[in-house]
Amino acid sequence: MALHKVICAATLLTFFNQECLGQLDVCGKPPLNNRIVGGQVAPQGSWPWQVSLHRSGFHFCGGSLINNQWVMSAAHCFQRTAASSLLVYLGRQSQEGTNSNEVSRSVMEIIVHPDYNAVTSDNDIALLKLSSTVTFTNFILPVCLAAPGSTFFSGIDAWVTGWGTIGSGVPLPSPQNLMEVEVPIVGNRRCNCNYGVGSITDNMICAGLEAGGRDSCQGDSGGPLVSKQNGVWILEGVVSFGAGCALPNFPGVYTRVSQYQLWINSHITSNQPGYIVFTSTGTNSDLSVTCPGLPPAPTTIPPVAPVVCGQASLNSRIMGGSSVTQAGVWPWMASLQKNGSHVCGGTLVALDSVLSNANCFSSSPTPSEWTVVLGRLKQNGSNPFEVTLNVTNITLSNLSGSNVAVLQLSTKPTLSVYIQPICLDNGQTFSEGSTCWAAGWSSGRGGEEQVLQELQTSIVNCGNTSSSDTICTASLTLEQGDSGGPLMCKLDGSWFQASVLSFENNSSTRGRVVKADLMVFTKLSTFQAFLTSTIGTFLSPASNSTTASNSTTASPSMTTASGVDCPAHSSLFVLLHLLVLSVCLQLLA
Repeated sequence: MALHKVICAATLLTFFNQECLGQLDVCGKPPLNNRIVGGQVAPQGSWPWQVSLHRSGFHFCGGSLINNQWVMSAAHCFQRTAASSLLVYLGRQSQEGTNSNEVSRSVMEIIVHPDYNAVTSDNDIALLKLSSTVTFTNFILPVCLAAPGSTFFSGIDAWVTGWGTIGSGVPLPSPQNLMEVEVPIVGNRRCNCNYGVGSITDNMICAGLEAGGRDSCQGDSGGPLVSKQNGVWILEGVVSFGAGCALPNFPGVYTRVSQYQLWINSHITSNQPGYIVFTSTGTNSDLSVTCPGLPPAPTTIPPVAPVVCGQASLNSRIMGGSSVTQAGVWPWMASLQKNGSHVCGGTLVALDSVLSNANCFSSSPTPSEWTVVLGRLKQNGSNPFEVTLNVTNITLSNLSGSNVAVLQLSTKPTLSVYIQPICLDNGQTFSEGSTCWAAGWSSGRGGEEQVLQELQTSIVNCGNTSSSDTICTASLTLEQGDSGGPLMCKLDGSWFQASVLSFENNSSTRGRVVKADLMVFTKLSTFQAFLTSTIGTFLSPASNSTTASNSTTASPSMTTASGVDCPAHSSLFVLLHLLVLSVCLQLLA
């Protein structure tokens, strides 16, 4: 590469600084990583989601593998780049010599965020679809993504990785091994004071030492900023821009990943990434930061949005059959456990209440014998998003025929994309021909891990068994472990529970329901009076106001996000670097 291109590359490319079954099993869990301190060559396999993006045979940006066919990077890396010109290396350790654990893929598609602003660097995020899927190994694994609601207080430890320069104008020495460095999170208020108030938006996150010396110049634009929680590494940022390299009071600035789940899922509609809410504890010292022009920190707790029901952001079910489901697809599913063993299914129907089948319990059940597990996918295996809650009370309905039970939980679970309540039938109409679903854990399905199963069916005419209290579906094969679970139908964008799965109206043999042409269930609306007296007012479905775009207005004083020095307090500084950027983009084209 010509000297002028090397200089421009060094100037422009600085290191940056939130579901499906397969991703949750492996994301963020590198078996070869035991990082404690940083500022060094990264041992091979430590960061198996790190990718190297090549154009014309040279590395130019980093990225992160987020499932077996998608990579996340920075939008500014692709302003003048065609997908056909890219090559992605996964499992790579060094830019020189051989890498026995690496594979390469071409790129089918580049998706830049529609609200990316090249001047302010807002929404500096992009997705790359690889030409074919990759096989996961110890050296090639996806990272988990920070989910909406994640909090990263000042001082939280984070790591950045990449093949970028190791200092201002200091190239990575041969053989150009992957580098890692540990940096603390810097709050957005402090970061705004450093760069100029208004420069750092809610779509950004900062990290670096106040004294300088460690920065994202140790990596590449588009690469990962990750933190560890409960043994799982979570991607909170994408390398975006910074002022110089490791300068005092100028931390690296990254794109805040937790802002973009809706946008990501709108493009990755299957085999979606694993999302985890990162939770900071203690006091956020950033709230006490002040500087001229910075608005006061909020002194009151912002109003809490009302809890709504029937929302499953990881669910895109349209058609299918009996199959293993994925984490977060049915976030209201509950496993009712007696003395530590699964007995029946259930559903979260209020913040502190779970609905199930009365036949799962004796006439006088003992609450202390029971626990409820929410957010569970597998009965045998790891479930990173589950919570186990004690039961304080069990109330059974007392009607003729089928009956239901309501379990009162000892504490209210924290809602997430993996734990949500379902809406209850409140007189809704489930038309004949409507597609509905059942879900549950049964010993005869789901393999050794007994993964949650989903079964698609449709509403049919009940024929001779028709009554105001019954709802019928096409054939379903159920087992005892499915009892208490839901029959679910989607209406106007929200999921409603039409009935509780039971065997009372259906013939069974040895605990397995015979796969008949007609399955008869009791409408949930039959128990409306009992449910209202037990759990109170039903939760309401959400409005349709959610969008898949994240956009925040930012000050136009920042330059483009190519790793150039961008101190917003100096308009001359910005102007000079816009000129440098313009020249370098032409040279690198």
